[in-house]
Amino acid sequence: MTLMKSFLGAAATLALTSGAALAEPAIIFDLGGKFDKSFNESSYNGAERWKAETGSSYRDVELQSDAQREQALRRFAENGFNPIVMAGFSFATALETVAADFPDTKFAIIDMVVDAPNVRSIVFNEHEGSYIVGIAAAYAAKGDTVSFVGGMDIPLISKFACGYAQGFKSVKPEGKVIVNMTGTKPEAWNDPVKGGELTRAQKAAGSEVVFAAAGGTGLGVLQTAADEGMLAIGVDSNQNYLQPGHVLTSMVKRVDNAVYDAFMQGEDLETGIYVMGLANDGVGAAIDEYNEALITPEMKAAMDDATAKIISGEVVVHDYMSDETCPAFDKPGE
Repeated sequence: MTLMKSFLGAAATLALTSGAALAEPAIIFDLGGKFDKSFNESSYNGAERWKAETGSSYRDVELQSDAQREQALRRFAENGFNPIVMAGFSFATALETVAADFPDTKFAIIDMVVDAPNVRSIVFNEHEGSYIVGIAAAYAAKGDTVSFVGGMDIPLISKFACGYAQGFKSVKPEGKVIVNMTGTKPEAWNDPVKGGELTRAQKAAGSEVVFAAAGGTGLGVLQTAADEGMLAIGVDSNQNYLQPGHVLTSMVKRVDNAVYDAFMQGEDLETGIYVMGLANDGVGAAIDEYNEALITPEMKAAMDDATAKIISGEVVVHDYMSDETCPAFDKPGE
C-alpha cells in the first residue's frame, strides 16, 4: 500500500493534491471519523451548516492514525486553504510546527491552547455542562450511585467526570460516582465493546445512570445501558435519538458553532483563546422529543437554577484541568 493510500485513500488524496482557491476553508477530523455521532460529527455539522448558508465549499479529511496529523496540516496549508480547523486536542504538537511555517494561514484548534499569533484556540467549559447533567442524573437515580465512562485517560476527560460528580453530589452529597477510563492510548476513543463491558461492570456495582465522554466508545455505553435497563447521558453531539427513552440527556458541546464561526470569519479569523461555556451557549444539556418524558419538572427546575447560578458566579464548578484535582471525589475513582 502506498503512503498516500494509507494516509487518506483516493478521494482524500484528490482533495489534498488538487488546486484550491485561496480562502477556501478546510477541516481535519480526528480519529473515529466524521460520522462518529459525537465530537467529529458535531464538527462536520458546523461545516455543513456554513456550506448550506453560504453556498461555498470546503475540504475535509479523516485521519487514520496519529502519524498523519502534521502531513495533513502541511498539505492543506501548502494548497492555500484558509482557515484550517482541527477537531481535537491531539493536533497541538503538529500545529505548533506547521503554524510557524505558514504565518499567513489562520488555524483553529478545538479543545487545546496553542500559543501562536495565527491560531485560534477554542476551549469549552465542559465542567459546567457536566455539572448540569450530573444534577439530572441525581434526580433520575432512585438510589445513590451513578457512573462515568471516559475515553482516553487525560485531564480533559477527567474535567467532564469531575463536573459531573460535583453536580450529582450537589443533590446527593453522600452519593457515589464510579469513574472508569477506557484506556491510555488514542484507540480508547473507538472501542465500543470495552465501553459496554465497563457499563455492565458499573451496573453490577449499583450504577443506575452512566455518563459517557468517550467518542465512538460511548456508542457502546449507550447501547449497553439501553440493553441493561440503565439510563445513559450522551456527549458532544445531541445523542438523545440514538437510544430513545434510555438517554436521559446529552451534554452538548457546541463544536458545530465553533467550526461554523471559524469558517464564517475566514481569513479574518480572530486568533487567541476563545472560551465557550454556559454563558454563551457553548455547552448545555439537550432536551428534545426523544428524552423530554424523562425530564421531570423538578429535575428541569434544578437544572435551570444551577445554570443561572453558574452564569452569575454564585455557583463555581471546579475545573479539574486547573490543578488536576477533584474535590467532589471522596477518594480516587469515587
